[in-house]
Amino acid sequence: MVGRKRWWALAVLALPTLLISVDMTVLGFALPYLSEDLAPSGAEQLWIIDIYSFVLAGLLVFMGTLGDRIGRRKLLLMGAVAFGVASVLAAFSTSPLMLILARALLGVGGATLMPSTLSLLRGIFTDDRERRIAIAVWSSAFSGGMALGPVVGGWLLGHFWWGSVFLINVPVMVLLLIAGPFLLPEARDPNPGRFDPLSAVLSLATVLPVVYGIKILATEGFSVVAVLAIVVGIGFGVLFVRRQRALESPMIDLELFANPRFTGSVVTNLLAVFALSGLLFLVPQYLQLVLGKSPLEAALWVLPSSAASVLGAMAAVWFAKRFRVPVLVSGGLVVAAIGCVVLAAAGVESGLAAVVIGFVVVGGGVALADTLTNDMIISAAPAERAGAASAISEMGFELGGALGTAILGSVATAVYRGGLPAGTPEAARETLGGAVATAQHLPADQAGALLGAAKETFVNGLNITALAATAVLVYTGVQALILLNRKSNSAVRTESGLR
Repeated sequence: MVGRKRWWALAVLALPTLLISVDMTVLGFALPYLSEDLAPSGAEQLWIIDIYSFVLAGLLVFMGTLGDRIGRRKLLLMGAVAFGVASVLAAFSTSPLMLILARALLGVGGATLMPSTLSLLRGIFTDDRERRIAIAVWSSAFSGGMALGPVVGGWLLGHFWWGSVFLINVPVMVLLLIAGPFLLPEARDPNPGRFDPLSAVLSLATVLPVVYGIKILATEGFSVVAVLAIVVGIGFGVLFVRRQRALESPMIDLELFANPRFTGSVVTNLLAVFALSGLLFLVPQYLQLVLGKSPLEAALWVLPSSAASVLGAMAAVWFAKRFRVPVLVSGGLVVAAIGCVVLAAAGVESGLAAVVIGFVVVGGGVALADTLTNDMIISAAPAERAGAASAISEMGFELGGALGTAILGSVATAVYRGGLPAGTPEAARETLGGAVATAQHLPADQAGALLGAAKETFVNGLNITALAATAVLVYTGVQALILLNRKSNSAVRTESGLR
């Protein structure tokens, strides 16, 4: 693709990426409104929240491989139709079950959009420098959308009904369907081999139980059912790997993992998102429940981090012309670790500056590293397998986010519960939100004592979690410097112009 057309193609591909990341954060603001309207049970409410990520994570690998077979543009446009239809169904849902099914269909559409957008960039931008710019824009759209979600959600819910947070998807999908056939080239594996249905089943049986188990651990604490689900998923994963080794045309080319740069980049992304997601789980609560900010105010205070993410992603392109990529990835993660140290200085009475500055540094450092690792993931894979490689990259993000919320969130919860005095009401021991709700029904002196203790222990949990994230990011930076400097002896293309 020549001329300006490829940059217009980048703009088209950035739109669904932006939208999917907005969708990841906007639902939390609509939940109280739709709960009042649809009156879901506690179990139904959890499914409304979780079904999207379950389906998305479970289908990523399958959809990435399917795009390599039938055509990535074709899959992207099919996904746009599914995402648009599901958005309308979700907006006008009249029952919890209807909304759950619509959210599941949104997950199907999201699973086609994410790996398709990244893998299409591989074929459109063949020049190393231009590809890095394109991936920087793609990364900026993703990180920017996550920060914009609460702001957009807060504004829409202030002017319209809860279904409007889903309807914003429709114009973007229509634009993608109109412009996509003209601006996006088709790309597929010319020799995909036979499709293996059992591999598709095993990939779902691997991912779904693991993600389910992790989410149960994150929301309910230790559970035999959660551990058993994870064990079952790992067992199916072993069978999936054995199946791929035995097939002449596997769903996932395991030779990709023989390339240290590919494997190191996937692991780096997973661990970086692991550290970041734990903080994303706690910081909004800190801003709202400790510092007393409104949801919209809290979202606006997080926006500078989004701007830093955009700058970090674009700076990666400039720095990559002057420094070695493994050094830059490691340096970005160390910078993010410094941001976590700043964030750990937040206190009960004051801490807004520490949170904003710390989050800005974390966002910029992680974005710089992720832009370069995504470039290495895509460039390390043969062009005909770009869809599967993109899906593996997205799966790393999904698992990292789920693990970070579960493990780091559990650390913060344990510190919170362990620091409360004996005799604290059970509802207040569960969450800081529960303590705030409980305090509303107590005399002023008791309410003040409860809130003081709850806020102090919550902040202690946030500080310890930030320090844990610091350790994870420093370790990730060191292992990235080691792994990304290694060269593969396999036949997989390793260099692709990356120094």
